[in-house]
Amino acid sequence: MDRWLSSLSLLAVLCCCCCPGAVRGIRFVIDREECFSHDVKYEGDTIHASFVVIKSDSSWHYSEDGVDLVVKGPTGEQIQDFRDKISDKFEFVAHHKGVHRFCFTNKSPYHETIDFDVHVGHFAYYEEHAKDEHFNPLLQQIEKLEEALYNIQFEQHWLEAQTDRQAVVNEVMSRRAVQKAFFESAALIGASVLQVYLLRRLFDRKLGISRV
Repeated sequence: MDRWLSSLSLLAVLCCCCCPGAVRGIRFVIDREECFSHDVKYEGDTIHASFVVIKSDSSWHYSEDGVDLVVKGPTGEQIQDFRDKISDKFEFVAHHKGVHRFCFTNKSPYHETIDFDVHVGHFAYYEEHAKDEHFNPLLQQIEKLEEALYNIQFEQHWLEAQTDRQAVVNEVMSRRAVQKAFFESAALIGASVLQVYLLRRLFDRKLGISRV
């Protein structure tokens, strides 16, 4: 009975400890360069990250130029390098604990709004009880559950950012369609007015000639 209660208590603690941390999603506006730091507590942790360029400050501007992202480790070594990307998601293993830097560069003349998400996967309780063969299968299953829950949360955040971007793209395309229709209508009206004016001048001239 005591062993069963002990196992149950440990399971409750494990579930609390292994639930994935909240996705650290931030949305910011970049002019030229913006850097973010994330402290990785343990060597060997897996860092998951994603970013999506949502929109630009110009209501009529839409392009596929993208932004650059450089990820550097605590010792200054370059870990990831993305160029002209509208969106991407990636993961890597931290070879050193410490502060990792994520630096975005915007080469567009417009301010860009970016959705950025970073998460560090770590299973601390597993290290403390790695030698306990009785709990090893349970720990492994909980670790898999943690990863599965995070992946769902990560994908949900990714899809929400992609949806927001698509909504902005649709809005820009709609505005362009309205603008094009307006100019076409204005050109048609202008051509009609000019045609009426020229016909009236032609009739007035012929009428003047016939009177003479």
